[in-house]
Amino acid sequence: MNEGGLRIVHRRPRCGGYTRRMNTAAIDYARYDHVRPIRWTGEALELLDQRKLPFVVEHVSCRTSDEVADAIHALVVRGAPAIGIAAAWGAVLAARALDASGTVPVNAAAAAEALEPAFQRLNAARPTAVNLAWALERMRRAIRHFPDDWRGALSREARAITDEDLAANRKMGTLGAQLIAPGSGVLTHCNTGSLATAGFGTALGVIRAGVALGRIDRVYAGETRPWMQGARLTVWELLQDGIAPTLIADAAAAHLMRTGRVQWVVVGADRICANGDVANKIGTCQLAIAARYTGVKFMVVAPSSTVDMATQSGGKIEIEERDPGELLSVAGHRTVVEGVGAWNPVFDVTPAELIDAIVTERGVVERPNRVSMQAMFGE
Repeated sequence: MNEGGLRIVHRRPRCGGYTRRMNTAAIDYARYDHVRPIRWTGEALELLDQRKLPFVVEHVSCRTSDEVADAIHALVVRGAPAIGIAAAWGAVLAARALDASGTVPVNAAAAAEALEPAFQRLNAARPTAVNLAWALERMRRAIRHFPDDWRGALSREARAITDEDLAANRKMGTLGAQLIAPGSGVLTHCNTGSLATAGFGTALGVIRAGVALGRIDRVYAGETRPWMQGARLTVWELLQDGIAPTLIADAAAAHLMRTGRVQWVVVGADRICANGDVANKIGTCQLAIAARYTGVKFMVVAPSSTVDMATQSGGKIEIEERDPGELLSVAGHRTVVEGVGAWNPVFDVTPAELIDAIVTERGVVERPNRVSMQAMFGE
């Protein structure tokens, strides 16, 4: 049981996937895991404002669930695991607001009903990332399972979600690094590190572990237009841990692969479907296509909470679209002539057949398909 009393099942895959014997003794987490984007003070949720990095390090203090939802939508906090964690603490704040309003629920069922509008607002903040809905469902279950102490259960569950994510990231880091031959170069996209999680990161966790274990010699990061998460966040974060990445323009990725400088593309995920299709930051699919063409391997790293076995394929995923104006300006300065329109999808779907490995804390699924995904993640 976790702190909130919910059972966490660690399944041994029946086929199509496997777990590896891990040796984490060589990873110095005190050196390679400095950054924390989410802090619970006991009274408020403090979020590292990722819109202002790398030149301004500032936290936004959220004291209501609506403020958390606004922060998620505005990209103060981003990354599928991180927004799930933020939403969980947002649920705790919603419960406290309910008590402060003077309308104290008579029982847990009444509390769940009263909290549902806040849960819905949190869930609507970023609809593509499944972790958001997953975390909120865990909070709903905590209320149901502990009707006599639902307030305490919500706090314990939010803490458990946070702690489990950090542990999962460290495990995935080692599992993914063991797939990479010593002396390799890797390319990553967007930001999938501590800033996007409780700590250590998903794809960046693999890179951190790979550097620590002597398997990765070269790290490249794409800039990730239009919010420049690679240029603003990933390179800053890696430098905090003494890892010096090389930044490239997004359009240079295929050429980089053809030079032989990278052997793996390592990315995160916002949703993984039952057939192995992956929704991730816009531009991921074209990286997978270029990787397959040039013989570079393609790895997706995400916790099992990102796996959505109820969504059969990528065509069923709602793809978030943001303000087209984000493409027309840089740092608030318009760079495109008036009268030009823009289309700004935030995510795309990479077909399973372009993926060499999906790494989760449960194990590794190589060349994912419906059968191997069911073997690893089916209930």
